[in-house]
Amino acid sequence: MKYSAVIFDLDGTLLDTLEDLAESCNFAMKSCGFKEHSIEAVRSFVGNGYSRLIELAVPDGKNNPLYQQALKAGKDYYSKNWQNRTKPYEGILSLVSELNAAGIKTGIVSNKPDAEVKKLAALYFPKQITEETAIGEKEAEGIRRKPFPDSVNRVLEILRVKKENALYVGDSEVDIETARNASIDCLSVSWGFREKSYLIEKGAVHIADTIQEAKDFIFS
Repeated sequence: MKYSAVIFDLDGTLLDTLEDLAESCNFAMKSCGFKEHSIEAVRSFVGNGYSRLIELAVPDGKNNPLYQQALKAGKDYYSKNWQNRTKPYEGILSLVSELNAAGIKTGIVSNKPDAEVKKLAALYFPKQITEETAIGEKEAEGIRRKPFPDSVNRVLEILRVKKENALYVGDSEVDIETARNASIDCLSVSWGFREKSYLIEKGAVHIADTIQEAKDFIFS
């Protein structure tokens, strides 16, 4: 096997978190008197962290005087409702288990807050992915958020895996750029928050439409 480690994006790759994110976003919009957004609109907002989601949802973004209020409302709501409808994509749990059974190490990097990433990893992948190798937004500690390669580099350091033996798996243009910045191979997946045509437009080289296709690529 070519790869001895696979690092996954979280939202839209391992877990379908869209409905919970959309609910929290629209709670924030309602709390500030703004127009709510369709789930498809929210789908296009996610990928760069929660602050960016709200920035795109609020009229005039950060220039709006109610931006910070909306951000706080959305974050507070999401912190209490992050698990209402969130679930792993079908086949993901078995995929991660099969990787581990084959001796392939796994990790997570995400632009979600680090504490939330660790909670989700512990809930869904308690035996496969350790708290140490599930890394979220930690800019206060000097680890810049994606698409900077810092979190990927940190996970590889912990796993003690060379870049040429690592694969990054994600569903967005941010993930493509992150893998490029980290100088590791990237497998884009089309079951998440971005359409296949969009991923191709953004430079995706390898794309998996199904879990089986992802598995075949990793084990080829």
